Amino acid sequence: MSSAAFALQKAIFETLTNDAATLAALGAPRIYDDAPARVQFPFVTFGQSTARDWSTGSDDGYEHLITLNVWSRARGGKEAQVVLAAVRAALHDQNLAVSGHHLVNLRHEHSEVRRDGDGETFHGVARFRAVTEVE
Repeated sequence: MSSAAFALQKAIFETLTNDAATLAALGAPRIYDDAPARVQFPFVTFGQSTARDWSTGSDDGYEHLITLNVWSRARGGKEAQVVLAAVRAALHDQNLAVSGHHLVNLRHEHSEVRRDGDGETFHGVARFRAVTEVE
């Protein structure tokens, strides 16, 4: 059996790299666990994730909090907002195939965009909550 957290990350990655609106907003499938040194903007990275026991009396399960980061160097925050909207649409309330697990739900909790400390990068953050059960 695979880790529920890793299986969920893989399902999110596969969904985003195959979503037309996300790819259009990014200009290419630039979705990374760890971004390369000379990455082209905009791009998405996986951020902090937390998994905790969400088992019932009869089923093993997990609650996941997943953070996705959007990075943009366009003037103003619009590009980051567009990418966040595409990511949200691709994931919110969708039934992703999570290997070895059943996805009970995947919900967008909140998003924000702010200017990064370097003064030229906009950083978007999207937080999702998911519940999985072991198959």
